[in-house]
Amino acid sequence: MQNKVREFRESLGLTQKELGERVGVSRQAINAIETGKFDPSIWLAHDLANFFVVSIEFLFIFKEEDRK
Repeated sequence: MQNKVREFRESLGLTQKELGERVGVSRQAINAIETGKFDPSIWLAHDLANFFVVSIEFLFIFKEEDRK
């Protein structure tokens, strides 16, 4: 699933580690989300969207063909 996590993180001048610490996951998890290797749980997606003060739908791009 595509997302805008890296774009928002970089706009705030945060490292992957710093963002991970703020939402309670590892730097590796943030990296995996940003590179599309890992789709976050709904709760983590919610926490990330709340942190960036945007909707989940704005942060994560849902496409029907990506549905598993």
